Amino acid sequence: MDVFVIGQAVHMPAARIGEKRLEELVFDTAHAALADAGVRRGQIDHVTIAGCDELDGRSISSMLLAAPAGAQLRDEMKCTDSGLTGLCLEAMRLESGIFELGLLVSWSKPSTAPLEDVMRMRCEPFYTRPIGLNMAITDALFAQAVGEKYGFDEFDADEAVLEAYRRADRNPRGIGHGVPAMEDIALSPYLAAPLRREHQAPITDGAVAMVLASAEWLKRNPNARALAQVAGIGWRNEQYDLGSDRLAGLTGFRATLDDALMMAGLKNAAGLDLLELESQTGFHELAFRAALNGNAPKDISTSGGAFAQNPYFCTGLVNAAEAVLQLSNNAGPIQIPRIKRAAAHGSHGFAQQGNVAVVLERV
Repeated sequence: MDVFVIGQAVHMPAARIGEKRLEELVFDTAHAALADAGVRRGQIDHVTIAGCDELDGRSISSMLLAAPAGAQLRDEMKCTDSGLTGLCLEAMRLESGIFELGLLVSWSKPSTAPLEDVMRMRCEPFYTRPIGLNMAITDALFAQAVGEKYGFDEFDADEAVLEAYRRADRNPRGIGHGVPAMEDIALSPYLAAPLRREHQAPITDGAVAMVLASAEWLKRNPNARALAQVAGIGWRNEQYDLGSDRLAGLTGFRATLDDALMMAGLKNAAGLDLLELESQTGFHELAFRAALNGNAPKDISTSGGAFAQNPYFCTGLVNAAEAVLQLSNNAGPIQIPRIKRAAAHGSHGFAQQGNVAVVLERV
């Protein structure tokens, strides 16, 4: 694809960003991305926003957030699946030849609209009402299914969580949770067996913005710098069913990654130097790694992934931003030497019903 990231910004995460309204959070992040790219808002010809009305705690949130995101008097399109899906949409808009310079903005402030309250509300009117379904229960069903298929248990999940926190602790862009003691993870209360509270990545507030340009725009603006090139995109949505075949098959994850890798001209994930996974629990980390069937890159989730920061709706886009930093040699103390290709993964929905992947290359 002739689509390039020329600037980006990730808002400093926090468990609760209380000093800013959501509009201010979005504005500051979009403004910082434009500054990083060295372009003015007047130069962009379109804006892609990625946000969720329910997680924003307001109806048709784009009515209030499109302008802070830079979309005033600009062509605007909204994606409601996930921030990383928004990157796929933005790449397609540029690849169409209709647009040349765009701004992608995504945000999530779960401290305003608690995630589990939203997820429970999504289920309650129409699906398995007697069970009282929520995100923790579906993740526990996922953990049971993949554990049985791939042969790991909650003690393996304890180790995966501890290692994720260790990686996150080295990332200066993380929230700085610190590395918990193993017993604090292993003895934390069950939410739904076998999922314990400390198996979950802590939820944070945050926002991400990227400025993307076409090859034609870059030719006319030789002073602009490309940080990374979008080489492949892919996404899949699976059915609502929560049976073991859907949960343990990881069909959506595999197909999504395969689609993105194929577009990038790669046979499998072993052709990557880095894969940033969205692993919302330790069980997810283990399952996604197992699903790679031994074709994994050397480095996986170097940033710490969701255990570094986890603004739930846009965590996958944070992964893409970390990949861009690696490919442009701006990742700081966690920089991978001589990296050429990286992929970002994101997921959304109950038990990862939706998966998204984007492959990026060094320019």
